[in-house]
Amino acid sequence: MLHRVAALLMVLLPLAVLAEEPFAPVQESLPVPAPEGAIVLFDGAGTNHFVSMAGDEIDWPVREGALVSTRGNNRSNHIVSTYHFRDADLHVEFRLPENSKGNSGVYLHGHYELQIFNSHGKDEPGMGDMGAVYAFSKPLVNAARPPGEWQVYDIRYRAPRRDEDGQIVESGRITAWLNGQLVQDKTPVSEPRSNYHPFRYGTTPYLEAIEQQQMQTSVGPVFLQDHDSPVQFRNVWVRPLDDRATFAKPTADARGD
Repeated sequence: MLHRVAALLMVLLPLAVLAEEPFAPVQESLPVPAPEGAIVLFDGAGTNHFVSMAGDEIDWPVREGALVSTRGNNRSNHIVSTYHFRDADLHVEFRLPENSKGNSGVYLHGHYELQIFNSHGKDEPGMGDMGAVYAFSKPLVNAARPPGEWQVYDIRYRAPRRDEDGQIVESGRITAWLNGQLVQDKTPVSEPRSNYHPFRYGTTPYLEAIEQQQMQTSVGPVFLQDHDSPVQFRNVWVRPLDDRATFAKPTADARGD
């Protein structure tokens, strides 16, 4: 397994450590331009820093500038960023198909899912509704828009800190804004709770290498979830908040070829 970790080609970016600052993202008008210092993961015009769960080229089509979540030969055909980070702000714009549950999500480090689900008009959103950190915290308010409209997550993520044995010694935190409303406020996160996150369900040699690296460094990717619904994604970017961010290009060894 260690040779797979070594096979992940890590290219350090010369980023200065950013002090924590108030998190008040602009969400009034979409799409939102990426700020200075952000790394654009997908822009619909040629920039696409995602690979499959096996480390290969993704098979999600691009339609009208948006990635469309697509089921593969098996379930859980998620896509994985080749940009890895520890603490970061993430921006994801998405649109649910009309007349559908629109089930999907944004997986921080593959462990913590910001839920995407048709929850518009629901009186008391729960753990499985839009704005929830799945299995950890229901949303503070229901900020979900109707299917067919573009929506937006802005997420501030502080990764859990681990010791040399990979054990969490300090919980992580998630703050999230959805469509102009605060839905998570420094929500603490510890060991992942879902049996279906990418490192437990449908995992691959490539993901096993990423997970081992993540246990050692608290650095990892973001996943966009396939959950059998053609949810669209556009304008996806990450703004690192420390100097740990890297590009990790999968090699044949890391893919288990």
